[in-house]
Amino acid sequence: MLGIFERIWAPAFPTVHPRAHLLLRVRGRRTEIGTHTVQIRFRDPQGAVLAAQDGTVAFGEPPAGVTTLEAGVVLCFDLPLPAPGSYALEIELDSQPAARIPLEAALVPATDPA
Repeated sequence: MLGIFERIWAPAFPTVHPRAHLLLRVRGRRTEIGTHTVQIRFRDPQGAVLAAQDGTVAFGEPPAGVTTLEAGVVLCFDLPLPAPGSYALEIELDSQPAARIPLEAALVPATDPA
């Protein structure tokens, strides 16, 4: 089952969201054949790095006539959430910003006991 979400609800903080998965599709051109670095940083509301993963993605020689290259990246890690607030996953490719994915952490709303 795959899901896309922007908010994590937690009954209390600090907490950890276990086994979060990030799936990326990295695209390039024929001129970008070779190995490229991928950096992922999970940042708290103040910008501090709470979790990080680095890796590489490689584009091989495509068949004749193909000009666009694609590679998949799958990352799995636990997301530490020390407090409610606005977090972000930041992705860099070859040390250049490529994407920023916002994520909101919030307390589960109280229910009316009546």
